Amino acid sequence: MKTEAQYDKYIIKKYKHWTLYLQENQCYLGRTYLWANREDALDFFEMTEEEKDEYFKIGKVLKEAVNKLFQPDLWNYATLANVSPHLHTHIIPRYSTSRVFEDIDFIDERWGKNYAPYNKEFKTPEEVLIKIKDAIKNELQ
Repeated sequence: MKTEAQYDKYIIKKYKHWTLYLQENQCYLGRTYLWANREDALDFFEMTEEEKDEYFKIGKVLKEAVNKLFQPDLWNYATLANVSPHLHTHIIPRYSTSRVFEDIDFIDERWGKNYAPYNKEFKTPEEVLIKIKDAIKNELQ
């Protein structure tokens, strides 16, 4: 099991109430998640007003950044907390056709269907993960 420190390399940006991470599994190119910074945050509908305002501001600029970088055709969002019982939202760009980044062909194998179950065996080289993270981070500036 990974420790919190092992996820730090995937931080795109820290905000007052949220931290934006690159999802390690990039079977959906540009997939990220927002993690609530408040330790006792669990339920989506129990966000504070400040958390809610920042959440939607981050979502908007994130979508603009990923749209510019990878041109997704659709967006999926998942706030489940089944495996990680803490308030977080997966932000999942979807693609009707493949996208190439760093000579890797990213194919949305479930286009037109629910994003899950997704290919949990999909591996992206670490150096490419960092390049995806940095590209999104640079677009957020």
